[in-house]
Order: sequence, then C-alpha cells, then structure tokens
Amino acid sequence: MNLPNLSQALLDKASQIKLVILDVDGVLSDGKVYYTNSGDEIKSFNIKDGLGIKLLHQNGIKTAIITGRESKIVERRAQELGISHLYQACPDKRAAFQELLQKESLSAEQVAHVGDDLPDVPLMKMAGLGFAVKDANWFVCQQADWISPVNGGQGAVRPIVELLLFSQQLLDATYNQYLA
Repeated sequence: MNLPNLSQALLDKASQIKLVILDVDGVLSDGKVYYTNSGDEIKSFNIKDGLGIKLLHQNGIKTAIITGRESKIVERRAQELGISHLYQACPDKRAAFQELLQKESLSAEQVAHVGDDLPDVPLMKMAGLGFAVKDANWFVCQQADWISPVNGGQGAVRPIVELLLFSQQLLDATYNQYLA
C-alpha cells in the first residue's frame, strides 16, 4: 500500500475502528452546490468512494453520515451504498455522534470521523480517529490524525478505507478477491 505517514500509533488507532462517520459536502462531494433554474440541487459523488464504503461494509465496518445540510440526493446516495445511519440538518453534530455510540454500543475510540471544515472539528476530537481530506480547511487539517492525499469529492474517502482495512489486516484479502 502506498500511503505516506503511517505511524504505528495511527495504525493502532485505526485497528480499533468499527464505525466511520462521514461528512458530505467537501468530503463525499467536492463541496460545490449547484441549483437548476427549477430549484433542484445537484451534487456529484465519486464512485471510488462508493466502492470503498461497500468494502468497509463487507469487512464488518459500519458507516454513517452526519451532515449539516439536508438533501434528498444524500438520502438516495446513502441508500445506494447501504449506509446504515443518516443524520441530516445537524448544525451541531455532537448529539448525533452520542446517539450513534449508544445505538451501536461502541466507545468513541471505535469510531472514525472524516471531515473538511469547522463543524467537523468537534466530532474529529470526540472520535478515536479524526481524518481530514486534502483540501480541508487548514485548522481542520491541524486537528486531524491523518489527512487523505486526495481532495474532497475526488475519491478522498478511498485512501482512508484502505488505511483502515490495512490496519485491520483485511486489505490484501479484500483486494485479492478481485483476482479470482
């Protein structure tokens, strides 16, 4: 695996992760919001992230979305990917985080959060592992345990997935299934 800056401390934290919480705008999408003349909203999502999320699920790692905005597009994408928990219109994401811990009977150390901007910082600090995308706000990057080498919306979640699977010794078997 060609991921830089993988310290043993990072790998140890990553090996404990059972749930990955994702932000949407700026993480799963490029952070741009497009509106049509009829008022419809348009977002784009990267297919590499989608497969990565499915690979997490195949390996017993659950996913959730906690986002400050509300969008039917996000609801549809979450359903397509089998994301088990979706929290929208959460300007303060901490309550949703606490609810997820209770629902899944997890400790904070078993949760990772992926973010890109200031509303994500509280969850990055509460979670056992905080990730930022490459083009995240500078302050968010300072708070992160690791920064994806890819910009948000361009496949930034996929290297995070690979890091998590690698740390849990699941990456080789996961990728080798495509050789058969």
